[in-house]
Amino acid sequence: MPDDLPPPRLAPHGPRVALYPGTFDPMHNGHLDVIARAARLVDRLVVGVAINIGKSPLFTLEERVELVQAEIGPIATRIGTVIEVIPFEGLLIEFARSLHATMVVRGLRAVTDFDYEFQMAGMNYRMAPEIETVFVMASERHQFIASRLVKEVAMLGGDITSFVPKLTLERTLARVGRGK
Repeated sequence: MPDDLPPPRLAPHGPRVALYPGTFDPMHNGHLDVIARAARLVDRLVVGVAINIGKSPLFTLEERVELVQAEIGPIATRIGTVIEVIPFEGLLIEFARSLHATMVVRGLRAVTDFDYEFQMAGMNYRMAPEIETVFVMASERHQFIASRLVKEVAMLGGDITSFVPKLTLERTLARVGRGK
């Protein structure tokens, strides 16, 4: 075992808690795929919905939390893992510590994601070496989906049906003026 790894924070038989952070604006099928994959690895998964006003969100924080909660229900039931949705702001690693998380889950889509995520993982490790960053790739049919692109396609009148779950589809179309 490498000398620079800190001892585990929890007993070996303690709960495995992971944090999957994001803005989820809007939640899409790639997010759901990563959540389902991550939930199989842990006892408790916290989906942290970030306050990020710099991204000009389509939905308010409260709306994003509500949508994520609604969309992940079937996953938690099917897999049997506790999945919670909690909004947060501030430093990700401090939020992870407050949850007693031992890992941060990050979804990877393409090589372009990797450079940013690699840097972020290094920074987080320096600040909290007891918390591991785990990269989970979305399945190939979801790897190209990005919230930014979903919003853009919806605003330009394109069909986003295959990119987002049903409730998110309805709310997104209504928000961009295309709903019933």
